[in-house]
Amino acid sequence: MSKKHKRQKQKQKFPWLLLALGGVFVALAVILFARQGGDGGGTPSIAVDQQLIDYGDVKFNVEKTFAIKVTNTGDGTLRFKEEPYIEVLEGC
Repeated sequence: MSKKHKRQKQKQKFPWLLLALGGVFVALAVILFARQGGDGGGTPSIAVDQQLIDYGDVKFNVEKTFAIKVTNTGDGTLRFKEEPYIEVLEGC
């Protein structure tokens, strides 16, 4: 065999080891990025600036508006599992 023929055979080998190592590194990177999506390790705590809003007597079909400030006073990420709601009580 000539040297030219040996070089052609060597060029045709596929680098399987490099491909496998690259796959392992990609898998590790995906795992590490997936673990970063946590809640920051702290505990969330919710605080509302008004616990009670009293409009007094309000006639039927009269709209009233108000604003409530909700704050996360904890050191973790605050997430709601359900949409928050406000309970309207009569006669209180």
